Amino acid sequence: MPKAFPAEFRRDVVAVARKGDRSIAAVARDFGVSESCLQRWLAKADVEDGVSPGVSKQESTELRELRKRNRQLEQENELLRRAAAYFAQAVNPK
Repeated sequence: MPKAFPAEFRRDVVAVARKGDRSIAAVARDFGVSESCLQRWLAKADVEDGVSPGVSKQESTELRELRKRNRQLEQENELLRRAAAYFAQAVNPK
């Protein structure tokens, strides 16, 4: 598995690459990362900055939390439906 680079390092490398003074290959070589890795970092940074379409990390986190909350509410709703059916049957036995 490739080594993980700290977020601050990634931000710095992306900032240098965005200046455009040197090619992406030269920046990647200077910082000791692969060119494809730097291109991925640039693409993610573009999404995070709103330059390119996509889901940012904050939106992804919010979506995950909303889906979790939705599952919880659906379970609670199902429990209430079953309880209502049970009590309706207990009050009005056939």
